[in-house]
Amino acid sequence: MRRLLARVVKLGLAMLVITELAAVSFIWFAPPRTAFMLQTGGPVAYQYVSLNHISRYVIAAAVAHEDQQLGTRLGAFSVDDFRDRAIAYLQGKEDPSGSTVPQQLVKNIFLWPEPSALRKGLEAGIATEFSLTLTPQRLMELYLNYAQFGPKLYGICAASWYYFDEPPWNMSEYQAAQLMGVLPLPTLVTRSADGGIYLGPRVHPKVWDYVNGAANVWVPKQIEGLGGWKAAVATIGIGDTATDHAAERGTANPDGCSSYPESVLDLLRQQGIALDRNGNPAPLGG
Repeated sequence: MRRLLARVVKLGLAMLVITELAAVSFIWFAPPRTAFMLQTGGPVAYQYVSLNHISRYVIAAAVAHEDQQLGTRLGAFSVDDFRDRAIAYLQGKEDPSGSTVPQQLVKNIFLWPEPSALRKGLEAGIATEFSLTLTPQRLMELYLNYAQFGPKLYGICAASWYYFDEPPWNMSEYQAAQLMGVLPLPTLVTRSADGGIYLGPRVHPKVWDYVNGAANVWVPKQIEGLGGWKAAVATIGIGDTATDHAAERGTANPDGCSSYPESVLDLLRQQGIALDRNGNPAPLGG
């Protein structure tokens, strides 16, 4: 028993060291692919973008809709919320609170979509390491870059160009709120032929509910409760705007996401979306 206990302790310490080293590496490192992307299979539409070049409306919407305590909480989640979620899972009930940004981030990078006790345990441990090692700004930057926004569509850079023909630093409050409604069911969401998120007669009912609910009710209400979008982004230590970093953009800075990622254009071509003579999607409405 003593030998077995010693092995368990050694294994636990080894896993702790490995996860901490992984967390430290993400202070600077951003992998070009995640576990979720690899499990999608085939090419994906994706390009990394710095937090400096993401609209503060998007960041405020993500704070308000996904994790309002990201900048004020110690750790990846509250103990009470984690206990309530574990009990609900064991009883086969609906999740009462949902995952926090650190939990969703490590799930997207390292784990798999299907819920299980093993995945949730690993998720909790790695997310705690990440939240104690990385700043809230870095956690949000990684989260927005690796979140899934559609079938084979990952990250806010690809999503903003794919749906709205806009760079991520130029998105409106309404567009940012709509994208929060995409996150629960990204594999069911598609782009309209002339741009925007498809909400026509063939849309899945839950997609219609989530996207319209987020854009017209939940995100505006939650941001108002936080004191506005400036107050929302201030909770994670952001006091500037994306416009303040405009001089940093251009072809010399690939993290600026200033033009259509080639992977997004490939996805549009596969879907039969009309492109103009420059190889870009036709203007909205035409």
